[in-house]
Amino acid sequence: MTEVIGIDLGGTAIKLGRFTEDGTCLQSLSVPTPHPAYPDVTIDMMTYAIEKLAPGMINISAIGVGTPGPTDAAGRIARIAINLEGWIDIPVATLIQSRTGVPTIVGNDGNCAGLGENWLGAGRNYRNSVLLTLGTGVGGAVFINGALFTGHAGSAGELGLITFDATGYPCKSGNNGSLEQFLSGQSIRRITGKEPKELGILAAAGDRSALEFWDNYGRNLGIGLTSISYILTPEVAIIGGGISASAKYFLPAAKREIERRVMVTSRPGFKLIEAELGNQAGITGAAKLAWEMLERKK
Repeated sequence: MTEVIGIDLGGTAIKLGRFTEDGTCLQSLSVPTPHPAYPDVTIDMMTYAIEKLAPGMINISAIGVGTPGPTDAAGRIARIAINLEGWIDIPVATLIQSRTGVPTIVGNDGNCAGLGENWLGAGRNYRNSVLLTLGTGVGGAVFINGALFTGHAGSAGELGLITFDATGYPCKSGNNGSLEQFLSGQSIRRITGKEPKELGILAAAGDRSALEFWDNYGRNLGIGLTSISYILTPEVAIIGGGISASAKYFLPAAKREIERRVMVTSRPGFKLIEAELGNQAGITGAAKLAWEMLERKK
């Protein structure tokens, strides 16, 4: 039986899974991301994890890798990973392929999460959608007429890097006040001194300051989605990533903000919903990336 491996490279963990063509995950594992996550030691860890998941690469026909940042249009090079040390123009696909002997492709992790949700999750019934992944950073994916949109250079869809406040906190992208500086886990820790999970627990206990924080967070999310809605008019915006565990505390405020700011002509039937695949979205989408590469080679 032919299988592929999907890999999701994150700031704290590297997640992997073996998938069949219908999206069934046969086995998965997670290993810690090296700290600092320099490219050489991180590629070593990924190679170790691949061999642990699929000894001898038996039945493995392709590997898909999601990395936290834009990649080239050919799916060979991680152009930059903003939150990882030293990741500039790293030929991830070539390095993994040379070590495993298996065809490999690399894509942006937000796009991979979007592919996963579009294939088997919350986006499967929509042709025009956006995904925002709220985690260590803020990633995104855009689907237009059923196809992932990555632009002419392969790096479109960086929704977390749109400008939210032109004079705001500096972003590692070089921008100031990007949406990521208001919605990411890093920004939450900077602003509140607390972890997103801690704020979710406090909100569940009825803590007023935590509930106020999430309400304001939702308003900021809604404002960010306002700009996205006017440009793309998606049928649905899907919210994923670890911070979405507290979505019930901030999505109502985000919906109110969108309804207040976006003309009805730019949001006909618009829905704001939670992702369905959780931590599996990245590896599922990376696997889909691998299957699509194999299909193109037929």
